[in-house]
Amino acid sequence: MRFSVLLLALAWIIKIAAFTNARFKSYISKAQARILIKTDDDQRARLFVFDKGRFASMAGPHANFDAALVWKDAATGFAVMTSKKPDASFNAAAEGKLRVEGMSVYAQWFEDGLKLIM
Repeated sequence: MRFSVLLLALAWIIKIAAFTNARFKSYISKAQARILIKTDDDQRARLFVFDKGRFASMAGPHANFDAALVWKDAATGFAVMTSKKPDASFNAAAEGKLRVEGMSVYAQWFEDGLKLIM
């Protein structure tokens, strides 16, 4: 439940930043990307859609994505995504708790964009 709420909150933060943060607005205006964040069992998921400055988000697992960040489970995803440690995601991936499906360049683009608003 906490992981789903976190993903919903992230969607709202991105939506607000897309209108109020000039640097982020400029950053997303250059790309079209579909980023899925989900658990390995597909029980919790949210798709983040960027379309040359426009943003939308949808709950649930979706097959059409450019990159997916797949967490081992919801508790791990929540713990790592809320961690203050800058290398938390890297360590989770190294430990096999996080994997990227699709094109990793889009996952990196997404993380770089989040750094502009967090």
